[in-house]
Amino acid sequence: MNNNNQFGKRGWTPERIGNLSGKTFLITGTTSGTGFEAARILLSKGAKVVMLNRNPVKSEDVITTYKNELGNDIEVSYITVDLGKKASVRKAAEEVRQTVTRIDALMLNAAIAQVPKQVLTEDGFESQLGTNHYGNFLLQALLFPLIEKSKGRIVTVGSMGYNLGLKTIKFDDMNWDKDYNGNAAYSQSKLAQIMTVYELQNRLEKAGKSDVKTYACHPGASRTSLIRTSGGWMTRFIWQLMKLSPLVQSAEKGAFPELMCATEEDLDQKGFYGPTGRGNWTGPVGAHKIEPHAKDKEVATRLWDVSENTIGQKFKV
Repeated sequence: MNNNNQFGKRGWTPERIGNLSGKTFLITGTTSGTGFEAARILLSKGAKVVMLNRNPVKSEDVITTYKNELGNDIEVSYITVDLGKKASVRKAAEEVRQTVTRIDALMLNAAIAQVPKQVLTEDGFESQLGTNHYGNFLLQALLFPLIEKSKGRIVTVGSMGYNLGLKTIKFDDMNWDKDYNGNAAYSQSKLAQIMTVYELQNRLEKAGKSDVKTYACHPGASRTSLIRTSGGWMTRFIWQLMKLSPLVQSAEKGAFPELMCATEEDLDQKGFYGPTGRGNWTGPVGAHKIEPHAKDKEVATRLWDVSENTIGQKFKV
């Protein structure tokens, strides 16, 4: 347990969020889980929320649910995007640029996890790396000009899984053609996401662009459908049992770290945020230790260059 939480024994909670009228938040993956809860809480505070989801039918259903709870006056809409497809990301980013005038925070919440057998995206990428890292990298690059104009933030929802696989990036076999393992490939995708956060911080600092902030966080162990939608049958079975235990918290609490990173003033960008209890699974939300390999400058710089070349898009800071 982290006893030095800057937000006290209870840690950070949404009670700290003030009136968000006039602010716009873009969130990926809001049809269930932490994304659903994060969007709901932001809307309850008066924010405008643009949801970025794969499934338009589910997006419509979610809007109905929000309006039934919060009233018809809430400002919520959606744009369809599949982060595993470059063309879809580009189309969605263009729609954002045409319809959204400001981005106070882009919250990269969506992910796939523990895909049991190697699956390649239509662009030829290992599915977890392609969705969790390349898709998010491309989305950030395309929306960065509007985020910068808005003096906004980028919030990346990572995972403690970043520390469960290789402690570096597998540049010689990014698609895991030789020895695919779903858990290891997932961990690699999450390490890539988190490394990108701190590399972007370095580039922003070098460019003198202090108005844009970027944060890394994770939801801990939360009751979401993530494993159920993409994991193998054994992983799903074990997770269903774990969800019944006190080792796992609600999806609402799992949303607290990303909400904090999207709204809290004067939050240290160098931190890594999530539950601070044992194993960082549950507990009061705040900053906690991140392992040095996640901030390896040489590897992160190479990853950035590889990512730009792979997706065919410069991320101009």
